[in-house]
Amino acid sequence: MHQATWDPQQYLRHAGHRTRPFHDLLNRIPELPHNPAHIADLGCGPGNVTAILADRWPNAHITGLDSSTEMLEAAQEYAGPTPGGGSLHFRRADAANWNPDRTYDLIVSNAALQWVPNHPDMIPTWIDALAPGGTLALQVPGNFTSPSHALLAELCDAPQWRDKLAGHGRGYVHILEPAGYLELLDTLDCVVDAWETTYVQLLHGEDPVLEWTKGTALRPILTALADDPATRDEFMAQYRDLLRKAYPAGPRGTAFPFRRIFALATKKS
Repeated sequence: MHQATWDPQQYLRHAGHRTRPFHDLLNRIPELPHNPAHIADLGCGPGNVTAILADRWPNAHITGLDSSTEMLEAAQEYAGPTPGGGSLHFRRADAANWNPDRTYDLIVSNAALQWVPNHPDMIPTWIDALAPGGTLALQVPGNFTSPSHALLAELCDAPQWRDKLAGHGRGYVHILEPAGYLELLDTLDCVVDAWETTYVQLLHGEDPVLEWTKGTALRPILTALADDPATRDEFMAQYRDLLRKAYPAGPRGTAFPFRRIFALATKKS
């Protein structure tokens, strides 16, 4: 995935909100063609979502794939046999060039492909790796024009920061709209379902939108400025002030709308 240093604990601070779209995706996945199933979780992160797959398919053989050393180390706590007779294991792979070495009943990717600019080009390869009746299920953020990301992009391109950070906040033009995923997957002889949902999340604590973005969108920037703490802190203070104006705190928390894009493609038998 994107070249950034990941912080699993920061990412998991909002695990409930981050997991909700996955449950909505999971609920739409049809019956898998084989029992026990073989499942790949592409961009598995710290493994908490991969473990949910084992709750749905207790005897499945599930492989979590990620390119982040930090995320894979965190995921190891879930590795091993599952109570239903299946297994969970994790290994390194980059979605930008992952070519499956076996047939899968389900390939799922939750909030990961936004970091993979060529992922629409890779989708036919992943469909080819599905068993007949198998499913590709993906979910990506669709909020890259919202203030949290638009302000970040503008700040990175400002004169003070562009030498170090130009372009860091504008790397998401490869995300397709739901209709785009539908049209792509429909050409691959699949039964397709595509949709979007905007979750209005109530975040709590001091500067909660900043804390949210520290887990995801800010990771490449924090990585780029890691060797210069004073410069990093100055950038963060400027971004924090912009977010405070864009997302004012209310009496019970800060409302943070978050749009998500979903697509399911089931390979025809």
